[in-house]
Amino acid sequence: MKKQKKSKVTISQILDKKKNREKISMLTAYDYSISRICNETELDIVLIGDSAATVMLGYDSTRKIGMEEMMTYCKGVANGITRQLIVADMPFGSYQTGISDSVRNAFKFLRCGCDAVKLEGGWEIVDIIKNLTGLGVPVMGHIGLKPQTTPLHQGYGLQGKTAEDAVMLIREARALEEAGVFSIVLEKVTSEVSSVITQIVKVPIIGIGCGPYVDGQVLVIHDMLGLYNDMEPKFVKKYTNMADQIFDVIQEYDNEIKSGKFPQEGHTYHMTEEEYAQLKKMLKRV
Repeated sequence: MKKQKKSKVTISQILDKKKNREKISMLTAYDYSISRICNETELDIVLIGDSAATVMLGYDSTRKIGMEEMMTYCKGVANGITRQLIVADMPFGSYQTGISDSVRNAFKFLRCGCDAVKLEGGWEIVDIIKNLTGLGVPVMGHIGLKPQTTPLHQGYGLQGKTAEDAVMLIREARALEEAGVFSIVLEKVTSEVSSVITQIVKVPIIGIGCGPYVDGQVLVIHDMLGLYNDMEPKFVKKYTNMADQIFDVIQEYDNEIKSGKFPQEGHTYHMTEEEYAQLKKMLKRV
């Protein structure tokens, strides 16, 4: 049965979901094969996250991935996605260096097939976001725990634990909204503060480690599939353990090769009997 072609998710539809109190689903992807699978689902947004630094390249920090590496992943995802909104993380150093660099690099993502870019930061990058949105670049914000920079100051701790911190986060979210973002990722923030921000801010709030009272959720696909076990944050729900499944299959493959069980006749190609007979005659003359 031929699958029905689904229409492309737009930013207007994402904004409408908040108005209509419909939950938004977002998941990371980094390559063509996984993106093709995501494309057949009802996911709303696919994020090419700078988490590729750790789960794809083995770096110990998201700060180590650069534009060239991110562009490669974006091209693979863009080739596999026709339905979901595609958002790309702008890597550390690609926009903090000034407005001209941020514009140049944001356009690179849009030209390779992404629909929007995501920037980590609050007050310190409001002017950059204003400039991008003013030029027509759709921007998703990201506050709370900011893996690109927060660890330099306070580690990967929970955000919004005090009333003072909560007010700061609320003000940052409002500032991003005024700068023109179409949504905000909120990472590892207390449920109480996340709920308040979601009620106050008019654009969708997509949480990761923020509890249920936000407009949507995002996870790293390697975390939820059990493919990446170097870090296991409390907020991750592991839907399966593919690492163990893949290990078992590789072990079986190795055993079958060494025992002669693979390949079998069904995996083998043959010459015709006539050509094989001709080959044997030719070999005798060699």
